[in-house]
Amino acid sequence: MTALVELFENPGYEAQFRIAPDAGPGPQAFHRRLPGYCPSPLYDVAALATAGGVGRVLVKDESDRFGLPAFKMLGASWASYQALVARLEADPASFFATWTTLDELAALVEPLRPLDLATATDGNHGRAVARFARWLGFGARIFVPAGTTAARIEAIEGEGASCTVVDGTYDDAVATAAKEAAQDCIVVSDTSWPGYDTVPRDIIEGYTTIFAELDAQLAAAGLPAPDVVLVPIGVGALAAAVARFYRGDVEGRARPVLVGIEPTTAACMQASARAGRLVEVPGPHRSIMAGLNCGEASPVAWPIVQPSYEWFAAVDDDVARDGMRVLAASGIVGGESGACTAGLLTTWALDLPTDAVVLVLSTEGATDPGFYAATVGAQPREIASRAPACAAGGDRTVCSVPGCPSPCRPSSETAS
Repeated sequence: MTALVELFENPGYEAQFRIAPDAGPGPQAFHRRLPGYCPSPLYDVAALATAGGVGRVLVKDESDRFGLPAFKMLGASWASYQALVARLEADPASFFATWTTLDELAALVEPLRPLDLATATDGNHGRAVARFARWLGFGARIFVPAGTTAARIEAIEGEGASCTVVDGTYDDAVATAAKEAAQDCIVVSDTSWPGYDTVPRDIIEGYTTIFAELDAQLAAAGLPAPDVVLVPIGVGALAAAVARFYRGDVEGRARPVLVGIEPTTAACMQASARAGRLVEVPGPHRSIMAGLNCGEASPVAWPIVQPSYEWFAAVDDDVARDGMRVLAASGIVGGESGACTAGLLTTWALDLPTDAVVLVLSTEGATDPGFYAATVGAQPREIASRAPACAAGGDRTVCSVPGCPSPCRPSSETAS
């Protein structure tokens, strides 16, 4: 079956759009204090460049973050931490100076107990919120849409969280989770609604650690900045983080073409770009790209994403499957929601220069190991054992990126 791609050139793109840079050191200093922090690897994948007909393809592999198989912990942990500091009514800079280890942080937030963190999820974000809650001794209430696979539910419950299946879409799960907000519960949502936008903004900011790492890795490897960046889009938080970086008002920073990718059945950002305003794509949303099955884009992300992205691509599930297989052939474990970026290269319809440098964000690993193995014909651990060397130097055993405090070997959990 031929994979289907619907490319849409965004009429709302503004070539001169600029975003003021964030003040302060940003979240990477916070992430460095969490157990198991290590920059995710950056791969220079010649086979993908050949398949895409371009000069170079760089893959930022987010299949292992803090022992979880996706990038979501970066946003979930930072936003949860910021919410806890606000609940304590503490000055953020002064509070950050009072702890250096997770145990010290847990002791400082002791006055907030009993406390739960709550969110809606298609899998990865909720598990990350549950992991951070467990680290600090809090409870977690996670809500998932109907049709969420047993493997993802079991992974969430394995973090000690409750996991409630909502009879409806992801957007219905968001509405249900929002009702949990109370003195004893903080909602940590990656999408926004009227009166609720601080936490989603912090989640976007948390994802910027990816690009702080990327800058260091490109410099260490002597690699050029990308000409094109391929980004999977759900509610738009990661897409907004990409835009904040590459459209930031920073002298000398590259301004690559940004391409957002969504499932055809849940292409809410493309639909909004067509309409020139936020619109809802009604469910059910049944794509295998579970993390992208969102019918409504985040109102916080939209005004950042709309003027920043030149193209939106709506892709069917075969594009994601193709991406999973092409990444696996290069030793990279890419799950359905993250591999759609690599899959787009095999069905590319834009006229890219043959010397173009393309950055592929592969945002998750095998979040459903059984489905992954059935799709690529091998177990995740087998694929991970063939991982290439990080372009920034060293290999998966030793990372040479300055400031990396621990080995970059995939954890047994994410490569299972």
